[in-house]
Amino acid sequence: MPRAADDSWDIATSVGATAVMVALARAAETAGPEPLVRDRFAEVLVSTPELEGVREQVAAWWTPEPDDDLGFAPDSQNMIDYQAVRTHFFDAYFTEAVAAAAAGIRQVVILAAGLDSRAYRLDWPDGTVVYEIDLPKVLEYKAETLAAHGATPVADRRPVPVDLRHDWPRALRDAGLDATRPTAWLAEGLLPFLPAAAQEAMFASIDELSGPGSRVAVEIFGVDQEKRREAEERWQELRARRQARGQDTSFNPFDLWFDDEGRPDCADWFAAHGWATRTVNAREEALRLGRAPQSDERPFANSFVTATKP
Repeated sequence: MPRAADDSWDIATSVGATAVMVALARAAETAGPEPLVRDRFAEVLVSTPELEGVREQVAAWWTPEPDDDLGFAPDSQNMIDYQAVRTHFFDAYFTEAVAAAAAGIRQVVILAAGLDSRAYRLDWPDGTVVYEIDLPKVLEYKAETLAAHGATPVADRRPVPVDLRHDWPRALRDAGLDATRPTAWLAEGLLPFLPAAAQEAMFASIDELSGPGSRVAVEIFGVDQEKRREAEERWQELRARRQARGQDTSFNPFDLWFDDEGRPDCADWFAAHGWATRTVNAREEALRLGRAPQSDERPFANSFVTATKP
């Protein structure tokens, strides 16, 4: 269903289902012959009975048929490769952030954490606190599923069950965040699912809650409004053919993005507020890692922005 101003979801519906799609890609990458990343918890998180319907919907989304427009039809390997590159980049970002002696970062905040398992799988230094912000049902599902498999966090994991469109800074402070100390922030796969006003408010809150030496990493989606409209039109044509074949087309990520324009450019916003920024093109990063896109019709158009507060 299209987004509403104050909608909600669990792990099997709406935005929650996109977290399942990402975790499915990480699980497939982990099981591959030469994985860029190893997320041994991804398969556990997506294999529960309650996610059977979502797995079927994602499989239908990914699987092209002979009469599909193959230049547009979603491609599972392309998705797996991109998620591997993205995950590798942000894993390295956290590793560098906590290893930087001058910064001494021991506070980490993952915004819209979904099925992110970094609190369980990265090599965190002693004393690191990982705050995970997401809706209550999403955080509960992850914690309960991993606990049932005997998994325990490597860091001090602190769930912060709150909607990012609400007063999450207060909830984060209540959970123990010290705004005078340096913090490493991550907004991965998030921005299109926030209204423009909520995005700008989030950037302002990150700045306000960050002590000197803090870092932030943000995934920037590289599809402009015109290209997005073209993509949606092509998807509707593809969707009609799939519906005529009796396929499940209920999983449609296009429905979940907010349409409003006027979003601030991430790098420009943080630079204007005194942060030192760096932008890495996802395609260039993929080429560096030996994971070029499968086709020029499906380039990795996104970028990864990192910034450091003096």
